[in-house]
Amino acid sequence: MPRTDLFESPDYYLLDELLTDEHKLIRQTVRDWVKQNVSPVIEDYAQRAEFPKQLLQGLAEIGAFGPTIPEEYGGAGLDYMAYGLIMQEIERGDSGIRSAASVQGSLVMYPIYAYGSEEQRRKYLPRLASGELMGCFGLTEPDHGSNPGGMATTLRPDGNGYLLNGAKMWISNAPFADIAVVWARDEQGKVRGVIVERGMAGFTTPETHNKWSLRASATGELVFDNVSILKENILPDISGLKGPLGCLNQARYGIAWGALGAAMDCYDTALRYAKERHQFGKPIGAFQLQQKKLAEMITEITKAQLLVWRLGQLKNENRATAAQISMAKRNSVDTALHIAREARQMLGGMGITGEYPVMRHMMNLESVITYEGTHDIHLLITGMDVTGLDAFK
Repeated sequence: MPRTDLFESPDYYLLDELLTDEHKLIRQTVRDWVKQNVSPVIEDYAQRAEFPKQLLQGLAEIGAFGPTIPEEYGGAGLDYMAYGLIMQEIERGDSGIRSAASVQGSLVMYPIYAYGSEEQRRKYLPRLASGELMGCFGLTEPDHGSNPGGMATTLRPDGNGYLLNGAKMWISNAPFADIAVVWARDEQGKVRGVIVERGMAGFTTPETHNKWSLRASATGELVFDNVSILKENILPDISGLKGPLGCLNQARYGIAWGALGAAMDCYDTALRYAKERHQFGKPIGAFQLQQKKLAEMITEITKAQLLVWRLGQLKNENRATAAQISMAKRNSVDTALHIAREARQMLGGMGITGEYPVMRHMMNLESVITYEGTHDIHLLITGMDVTGLDAFK
């Protein structure tokens, strides 16, 4: 039986008063879509380790693909507060579904919009926004995760174009993506971005299996064996690691909001369960230890809500720094994972079943705390920002 989604969003400090009517309408639209389309099927897909591809068109229709991209290129032209709220509501449903949307918007559409030619924008962005094309982002390599500076994928001149060689791994959307924005080193050693299209000779996307986390997300590798790249597929307006790191800032911002959605779902589930589950003659929510857990959950959620709301303001004003985004990503995911683990305990044995979403969120967040910069890497980014001393070297 599909689970009935009874989610109610916590707002302990009345933050809704800080949002516009448009923001609240956008959030409600996405929340309704998640309740109707994601919640009834997601446990089954997670159990089967399969991505529900039928949701892609719906994600496009609610504006989840590149919501901040201007309307002339097929985007919704929304601000970053709206973008954050969209990601929050989608990840409240499932981190894997939010990952698909994040990759499409922040890691594929954003670099084409920010670093691409006008021809590339016109060719790809409207089709990506509508879901006609799906994309993925190739940065992480088998031997280079937290250190993208060690990148070994190469882009070498060949006649009128280039040859791309190397491999990327842990790539969300890879198994079904139509295009990939890939980062490689050119003959001068500079990192360049290229658009690789499905069907190019030598380009394959083997799927990654046996995951305990993000089971309803499609993950794979990108393998390049002398893939011929035309000059028109090179992103012209960027070189160096600034390009991919700029994309990661966009994605990390979305994750900062998204992971908070997972935290809210775990808290709401635990609160509802604590009122309904009776032991020793009363609801378990009447016991001190359970109230302590719930009180700590709502406190941490409220603090994180204030953090991402302020970050959204700064992002809208183009004043948010990479380090500020980094702090919010780390805090939200760490908070969400802790809340998921506490909620799992509150649900007792029921907490490990697919009858409730908590264990799925908990497993998903083990990936979210690792990708787009691990928990420890983000701590070092903050540490470097406050001390001025580089612990990476």
